[in-house]
Amino acid sequence: MSTLELGHVVGRAAGGDAKAWNELVQQYSGLVWSVARGYGLDTADAADVVQTSWLRLAENLACLRDPDRVGAWLATTARRESLRVLRRGQRQIPSGMDLGEDITSEDGQPELPVLRRERDAAVSHAFQGLPALCRALLRVLMSDPAPSYAEVSEVLDMPVGSIGPRRARCLDRMRTAFETDDEPNRPIEVAR
Repeated sequence: MSTLELGHVVGRAAGGDAKAWNELVQQYSGLVWSVARGYGLDTADAADVVQTSWLRLAENLACLRDPDRVGAWLATTARRESLRVLRRGQRQIPSGMDLGEDITSEDGQPELPVLRRERDAAVSHAFQGLPALCRALLRVLMSDPAPSYAEVSEVLDMPVGSIGPRRARCLDRMRTAFETDDEPNRPIEVAR
């Protein structure tokens, strides 16, 4: 969607056009979710952040100074809401047991969920070892639907031409960290 089209869609949504609002939600929902999940929030807290971010946009849609930067506005709002949820969570003292996920699997191999968790933990560890800009870039690029490079450039304040090469370097660095992980319980590759 071009900047001119985006400004027009935002204007229509501000005027109450449900179709225009749905276009905005479809265009930026993945971005908002990726920002919320990028802060390590669980699904319920991330859903709260996403819902609150869209609510804030609905409340402020008519008064946006720069309607063609609605994606950056949503990303900033989602970041602020995520930080608010994290601060709130630090004040709460957890009680009870963490029940985790079901230990059975669909194919009758009870070890698969454990192996998947170990693999996911190793990937997460490699990801967390990346520089902050790499983590932010990969999170945004993993959102569904994938944002355009112009949107990524706007959200991360990065030249469009550097996104692809930086992405490749970040993935290479993560792959190297994953492959050189010296943990004795290295996860086994499990097909999903």
